[in-house]
Amino acid sequence: MSEERGSDRQRIDKWLVYARVVKTRTLGQALAASGHVRLNGRKIDDPAQPVRAGDVLTIGLHGGVRVLKVLDFAERRGSFSVASELYEDMTPPPVVEAAPPTVGAGEGRPTKRDRRRFEKLTDPDQN
Repeated sequence: MSEERGSDRQRIDKWLVYARVVKTRTLGQALAASGHVRLNGRKIDDPAQPVRAGDVLTIGLHGGVRVLKVLDFAERRGSFSVASELYEDMTPPPVVEAAPPTVGAGEGRPTKRDRRRFEKLTDPDQN
């Protein structure tokens, strides 16, 4: 799947599109230029920054973070199965929060005290 030129690197904006992290190259350029991409732990702001096999990208997307290890390159944007071969997803699993307490069946309507306890558990900004 490597490029025919025998190149061992590719522009980060192209790689983000070919790996289906973003939909268009313009979005890839904007993402790289905005500083939401780190290459081997170093913040980058240049869409022309080359990535090589073995590099680790940390990408801030939609309120979450993805950690991808570059494995290969492509010449064009392909299907999802082809794109998933370009990287190894090293993103840690999301933290599962404990469910708030519920009122058991037949216990009736919660009291004001129960409501305050519930709000305290679900909204960490409250005291």
